[in-house]
Amino acid sequence: MKVGIHVVSFGWTGGPDRVGPTLADIGRAADQAGVDSLSLMDHYLQLGGMLGIAEDPMLEGYTALGFLAARTSTAKLHLLVTGTTYRHPGLLAKIVSTLDVLSGGRAKLGIGAAWYEREHNALGVPFPPIAERFERLEETLQIVKQMWSEDNGPFGGRHYQLAETINSPQPLQRPHPPILIGGGGEKKTLRLVAKYADVWNVPFNPDGGLPTLRRKLDVLREHCHREGRDFTSIEKSIMWVGSSPTTPDTLAVFIDTMATAAELGVTDVHLMPVGSDPVGFVVSVGQHAVPALADL
Repeated sequence: MKVGIHVVSFGWTGGPDRVGPTLADIGRAADQAGVDSLSLMDHYLQLGGMLGIAEDPMLEGYTALGFLAARTSTAKLHLLVTGTTYRHPGLLAKIVSTLDVLSGGRAKLGIGAAWYEREHNALGVPFPPIAERFERLEETLQIVKQMWSEDNGPFGGRHYQLAETINSPQPLQRPHPPILIGGGGEKKTLRLVAKYADVWNVPFNPDGGLPTLRRKLDVLREHCHREGRDFTSIEKSIMWVGSSPTTPDTLAVFIDTMATAAELGVTDVHLMPVGSDPVGFVVSVGQHAVPALADL
């Protein structure tokens, strides 16, 4: 089983002057730890609750990934996940293509329907009703796949019209960078996963989360059958939202739960650095979690 690091906070000790150096140190530590991927949240404002308040530091996602591309060499790079409303689909395809070229073929496209209304209102970005957001998400998936193909022709959808889908240079990864769709909605999100995604990601709480995960995997399997898609061709990944595996007790629970998840078909897990020492967290993950999960 593969391990990813998912960075969700940038309010590190030292203020704005330390954001760049600390993020660079996280990137270097991630490579040295042998993690498979390094991802960031994609939000205009920090979320509430345990992560802080809206006024806390939040970097623009793809700018930050470009920074990390120059400071890492092995970890795959992506957002987990960008909202379909945040960037025009044609521009999004171009951005991910650029990241893939500059990182030597390490980009993924992580995408979802978007949900955080406050940040849209704050910066004046339109926030359509949920049904329309899913329509836009599906058109976005169609557009990026067309732009990552030899088809330079127009695209005509209900919400987006592109006169040309020229995209040069194309991504290094062929046929295209992996597409990750995030979310657990059983009617709409999992249908789109079955139809378009290479990777599915869903939050996972170890306290009672395994039955829910089993059900969603069964629903995804049904959608794959209807879409004529091989269920096993989709990588299943989870975002761990339980206690961080940084002590012997929490590591034991983590490993045991991941063994069961692996039996269900989960192939990678993303961990969020917590506390004031994100670099130390990544080092600890490399020392303990990565080797413990390598054989699952």
